[in-house]
Amino acid sequence: MMRIVKPRVLVVDDEPGVRKALQRGLRAEDMDVVTAADGPTGLQLARTGSFDVVLLDIMLPGLSGYRVLERLRAENVTTPVLLVSAKDGEIDQADGLDLGADGYLVKPFSFVVLVAQVRAVLRRAGPDASRGALKLGALEVDRALRQVRWDGHEVPLSPREFGLLEVLVGRAGTVVTKDELLRAVWGEEQAVTRNLVEVYVGYVRRKLDAVGAGSILRTVRGHGYLASDDQLDEVR
Repeated sequence: MMRIVKPRVLVVDDEPGVRKALQRGLRAEDMDVVTAADGPTGLQLARTGSFDVVLLDIMLPGLSGYRVLERLRAENVTTPVLLVSAKDGEIDQADGLDLGADGYLVKPFSFVVLVAQVRAVLRRAGPDASRGALKLGALEVDRALRQVRWDGHEVPLSPREFGLLEVLVGRAGTVVTKDELLRAVWGEEQAVTRNLVEVYVGYVRRKLDAVGAGSILRTVRGHGYLASDDQLDEVR
């Protein structure tokens, strides 16, 4: 059975101190945190659908938080979004909620309150929140139908192969270790070793190669495996 590892949070804020503090604090709360410093980068990361919640500042260089949220919802990315802003006006909050935000935090905020809001959003989203499609370039992992498509063409995978690719694309742009893949895909099965992870990565890579998607799945020697593409490489 697939094991959910950690809630994955995207923090989009142009203030380095805020990004660092939130990354450190949320990791201490056992969350997997990725940060972005501007609107276009935040949009590119969030549209993969691989995050459980997005903390999105409104005043961002390149593209405002409002516009990032608007584009995500227009693209049917349903990831919960908590808007963060120094503006505390009712109209600002109403605008954000009307665009599809799931909450609104006013700076300066209590970290305890922020964590409580993040956990509340995750609870409201429930277990079905992870059933949305993941997208990485032309690769789509449909978690509800358990299907994988590359440029519209189906890629046949076994249940274990699908589980492995789901974990890697679900953490796109982040290196996933063999031990993490073991826990997520094989759970507590006693006979499973790290070598089996290598074998299944090989199976998945060959099937992706066959449809021209071989560059998506990469080995990071000494660390683990990474799902990424050229666009995600640029924002990383």
